[in-house]
Amino acid sequence: MHEMSIALAVVDQVDGAARPAGATAVRSVRLQVGELAGVVPDALTFSFQLACAGTALEGADLDIEPVPARARCGACARIWPPGMPPRLTCPGCDGTDTELLSGRELQIVRVCWHDTAPHPPISQER
Repeated sequence: MHEMSIALAVVDQVDGAARPAGATAVRSVRLQVGELAGVVPDALTFSFQLACAGTALEGADLDIEPVPARARCGACARIWPPGMPPRLTCPGCDGTDTELLSGRELQIVRVCWHDTAPHPPISQER
């Protein structure tokens, strides 16, 4: 299951950024996952929870933002959803000069954490 290796990589990247920033805990991570990325969202969510154990991300929520696949024909400029498995010939002109515009994304787009920035003590006069 490659979702576990993806989850471990996400946790490693977020933990590596959170600790130097003074984060005590990560509350949530938002990922964009393309329709054609080959990722099973439920398996990724399960793997993420396991990968977070013992890190600043323990207990963090994983928010998966699905990105639909879109392709464009170079000949007629038509844009269509290629589906799964992807249809990469143009449904309008049957052309093969096509470009995949979206659907392969797998990226961290947002992280929310608690920081531990030291607060100066309040001086009290007696």
